[in-house]
Amino acid sequence: FKVKIIAEAGINHNGSLQKAFKMVDIAKQSGADSVKFQIFNAEEVVTPSGKMANYAKKNMKSKKKQLDIIKQYELSKSDHLKIKNYCKKRGIEYLCSAFDNSSLRFLKRINLNIFKVPSGEITNFPYLYLLGSFKKKIILSTGMSSINEIKRAISILTKAGTKKFNISLLHCNTDYPTKPKDLNLLEIKKLKKTFKCQVGLSDHS
Repeated sequence: FKVKIIAEAGINHNGSLQKAFKMVDIAKQSGADSVKFQIFNAEEVVTPSGKMANYAKKNMKSKKKQLDIIKQYELSKSDHLKIKNYCKKRGIEYLCSAFDNSSLRFLKRINLNIFKVPSGEITNFPYLYLLGSFKKKIILSTGMSSINEIKRAISILTKAGTKKFNISLLHCNTDYPTKPKDLNLLEIKKLKKTFKCQVGLSDHS
């Protein structure tokens, strides 16, 4: 049995395609199997009237709306395709978390084989129905989710067409960074016993 290691790039490229390429290189050099980015249409996930988050106020000199901040970290769909092609060239798998339905459809169009669901979308039922209809492998993060919410998400995905054996769960503590005393790693065994599927760790320690 081989453990799959996914390096999290997220939006740490700060909107720079060249930095994204560099992160692919670093993930490859580190021995990771995959490198995962995030894709979203800022206007679809952030309200125009949303105010700057408190943590952003502390760390940013200029005052901006939340939408303007998020836009800075948004790569275009063509950029993501370039990253996917670069990953192939470097011999590492490209993964990506989508945060809206149009981004999900784009990832399907570019033939993504594995879809990673962020913890925040586990109760986004229209999103899950659409993803389930793709009938692809799915990695589902469970941060801040109850057992019943996880059951509901799996039920929606399978009713939409995804086979249960193609769904993997990630135990996830959404504290950044998570203190060792709060990791609760035994939850991995509980998830495996309860849902009888592959289980991993989304590590924020």
